[in-house]
Amino acid sequence: MATIDLTEHSFAQTLENNEIVFVDFWAAWCGPCRMFAPTYGKAAERHPDITFAKVDTEAEQALAAAAKITSIPTLMAFKDKTLVFSQPGALNATGLEEVIQAVKNLDMDKLRADAAQQPA
Repeated sequence: MATIDLTEHSFAQTLENNEIVFVDFWAAWCGPCRMFAPTYGKAAERHPDITFAKVDTEAEQALAAAAKITSIPTLMAFKDKTLVFSQPGALNATGLEEVIQAVKNLDMDKLRADAAQQPA
């Protein structure tokens, strides 16, 4: 599956309608972003069960600000509408695959139960 472009208007709906969503925050002028793009695209092809999205931080400045993006590329992963991974910097193919598998294997019920037991 190819990557999709997210906007401020489609972001929430994309999270709502998909179990796992990876989001690459990028800009055209960013060299590391351009280097990461083919790796990200190949991962999207290998994992059609996951939604791989991209946010152009230049075109979607309000969305980038809301996501507190301070460095690009930044990769975020959401599972069941919950942010479970966020890291600036371009990953290599192996690193990206490790993150994908970790997110797939994440037990959200356990995560929510653990979070509920944390003091306020």
